[in-house]
Amino acid sequence: MSAALSAAMAAAPAAGRAVPPAMLAALGDRLGARCSVALAVREQHGRDESPIDAPPPDCVVFAEATEEVAFVVALANEHAVPVIPYGAGSSLEGHLLAVQGGISLDLTRMNKILRVNAEDLTVTVQPGVTRNQLNAELRHAGLFFPIDPGADATLGGMAATRASGTNAVRYGTMRENVLGLQVVTASGETISTGSRARKSSAGYDLTRLMVGSEGTLGVISELSLRIYPLPEAVSAAVCFFPSIDAAVQTTIQIIQMGIPIARCELLDANSVRAVNKHDRLALREAPMLLMEFHGSAAGVAEQAQSVQEIAKEFGGEDFDWATTPEARTRLWAARHHAYLSALQMKPGCRCVTTDTCVPISRLAESIAESVREVEASGLPYFIVGHVGDGNFHLGYLIDPEIPAERETAEALSAQMVARALRLEGTCTGEHGIGLHKQGFLVDEAGEGAVAMMRSIKLGLDPRNIMNPGKIFTL
Repeated sequence: MSAALSAAMAAAPAAGRAVPPAMLAALGDRLGARCSVALAVREQHGRDESPIDAPPPDCVVFAEATEEVAFVVALANEHAVPVIPYGAGSSLEGHLLAVQGGISLDLTRMNKILRVNAEDLTVTVQPGVTRNQLNAELRHAGLFFPIDPGADATLGGMAATRASGTNAVRYGTMRENVLGLQVVTASGETISTGSRARKSSAGYDLTRLMVGSEGTLGVISELSLRIYPLPEAVSAAVCFFPSIDAAVQTTIQIIQMGIPIARCELLDANSVRAVNKHDRLALREAPMLLMEFHGSAAGVAEQAQSVQEIAKEFGGEDFDWATTPEARTRLWAARHHAYLSALQMKPGCRCVTTDTCVPISRLAESIAESVREVEASGLPYFIVGHVGDGNFHLGYLIDPEIPAERETAEALSAQMVARALRLEGTCTGEHGIGLHKQGFLVDEAGEGAVAMMRSIKLGLDPRNIMNPGKIFTL
């Protein structure tokens, strides 16, 4: 466990701010059964996909409208009680853990698609809408939303964590695709940031401030997003390589040559072995690139030919193509199952997972050194990566009953992050900081920048009720 995480967890009991009886009564009067103190409900909302254990929140509130969110937050501010926004619960760095007690504010019932503006290629949604739900609705209009972090996350959670995913190499991340937000601030006031216009020079960019703030500055209650026409032609391919390095070198060449590939995903042999077992596939158990091409039929064919020629230079075998929607869906479903598939390879394990992102030219070096270190440690592991934009994830599978394994995994994680920073990269390409990476944020940004972040936090949330203890401690 990192020193920063240990400090945050050690301080948690003393800093706990329980929901007082008067506040619980007011919540019950307004929301009825949608304010729950049942232990099973609280425990469900007190854990995510991280290996971190923390006490559950004091209560869970299920909001169904912005007005209810504003009521809950204003009441919490009056009593100085923490509020932790909750979506799908799929975060990996302890974002939603109630380390100082308080309310878990579940937004999944705010799941309406409010407006589809096909002519402007924008959509307005509530925060509990999931990416799959949105794309099922948009498909009928020949449109789609490209940000795909793997899990069927809520769009509010994806904005709060500045999610990325498999399509980022072509379509960008949530940062580029959120046009405007409705946000409930720490005082309970509802504000709007941005608009549906594609650009603006009006004042501070509050939208970008909120995107990636991990619930520490306000609660997102509505989003306006960019959407895109479904491409005329889509084709996916898998290509196997003699080594991870060969697969990464291929990726580097693809990007440096400016080929507009839509997706370029790396799975190491361990990941392929896991998804074969989980999804009943028969893929060769070797390092693999899973790629997708979007565009016109002629453009897709040209992209694929260029990539195939590059792959051959590095020992890549002839492509296996998936041109039907069913075949592509099966391949991408297997990729998205990689995390859960890997967990099943070591029953009862927990996963310490780290993601870093480096300049594309340094990606091969970063992965190769990380692999050497984990191989020497003897811990089972797996690697997946959105390598088209220099981002990869390494999961260390540990026995939670053996503290030494957790210590080894945390040490390897720290070495991997230190390497990324040395190569002018970042400590997290998409998981966020949460609880787990607070010390790494200081290493990356510096004390001065983190002090400025604290000033912003205290200016917008002087009572420190919005998801306290995340990103940094006050």
